Amino acid sequence: MKFFQAALLDLDGTLLDSVPDLATAANAMRMELGMPPLREDVIATFVGKGVDRLVQRTLAGAQEHGDLDPDLYARARTSFSRHYHLVNGDKAVIFDGVLDGLKTMRDQGLKMAVVTNKPTEFTMPLLQRTGLAGFFAAVVCGDTCARKKPDPQPMLHACSLLGVSPERAVTIGDSINDSQAGRDAGTRVLVVPYGYNEGVDVRTLDVDGIVSSLVEAAHWINRENNLPSTSAAH
Repeated sequence: MKFFQAALLDLDGTLLDSVPDLATAANAMRMELGMPPLREDVIATFVGKGVDRLVQRTLAGAQEHGDLDPDLYARARTSFSRHYHLVNGDKAVIFDGVLDGLKTMRDQGLKMAVVTNKPTEFTMPLLQRTGLAGFFAAVVCGDTCARKKPDPQPMLHACSLLGVSPERAVTIGDSINDSQAGRDAGTRVLVVPYGYNEGVDVRTLDVDGIVSSLVEAAHWINRENNLPSTSAAH
């Protein structure tokens, strides 16, 4: 039996470039509240810790912010949700290498799960609309567990759903949320350099490897699986 049996994959910034849709909804929210729109590349740095944090950062126009008026936040959250439902998947693009990488992992017999901080109400339609849903035996969203990434709980839940122990799983993501959650859950961790990571260089992350694409990630797993078992378990 191969040592690695599962891959736990992030969604936004790893499988899909969803920033165009997120930015459209975020700016529609701001304009509805009488605020000027923000640049798409700025909003991209706000992505990663779930919709609530995205709305907070977009309201403040910055990653770090003080306390926001609760009423303003509630109005903004409702507005964002309404606008994002209208555009979710419109401009989302599957990153190069994702389909081939997922097919290669499937051919290797890996069980696969999506582990995302995006709420279920947006995740499931997006996976269906982009044609990715069929690859995954499990989907863990930002509201599936009591805690989101970077907490390890979603990773552990995904492993449980797949029937795989964490040390036999590989987390594949694009940010500190993925690397920290995967590491604390006891999985191995790979990151891609083309995602968001809240504007931080992925070379600063505690990972087992930086892979240029999901195809390279599949090859990394295959190489590890063909090493003596003691090597794959380090």
